This record gives sequence, C-alpha cells and structure tokens, in this order.
Amino acid sequence: MARKPKLKVSTRLLRKKARRNSFGSSKHCRFESNPELVASLDYKNVALLRTFLTERGKILPSRISGNSTFYQRALACEIKKARAMALLPFSTHH
Repeated sequence: MARKPKLKVSTRLLRKKARRNSFGSSKHCRFESNPELVASLDYKNVALLRTFLTERGKILPSRISGNSTFYQRALACEIKKARAMALLPFSTHH
C-alpha cells in the first residue's frame, strides 16, 4: 500500500495570506459618497485640504486616501492653488 503524502501548509504561508487579506481592504472615495464635500472642495477650505496631506506636507496618494482618480486630480490642483496663495505650506521646515 502506497502512503498518501500529507499536505503540510507552512505557518509562514498562512501568515502571509492573512497579512494580504487584512491589508487589502477596499477604500471608498469620500467625495463620491458625499455631494456636500464636493461643493466644499476649494483652495480656501484649508481644513479639508490638510486631511489629505502628510505631516511633511506631501499630498497623500489615492491608494492611501481612497479617492477616485477624478477627485484625486481635482484635490491635487486645489492643494497646489492653496500652496501658491500661501494658505498651505510647501513643506514643514524651511
């Protein structure tokens, strides 16, 4: 009688799968779900724009913020306008 080989799943592979599943949670665009937020997307609304900046003043990528491509581009333009008007800093340290 031939013995069946046991399928052994390594703990390393299980951890890797668990990490991938927990990290890949889908994010939803805040602007598409809230039309009032779209109306307030303006270079003068500094409080809203700051939520999409890192501590160092960089614009958060859409894969982290969850914005759709259309609103990510619009947001980047508004942040750049606010920087040009000196409402937002280009960086934290000068």
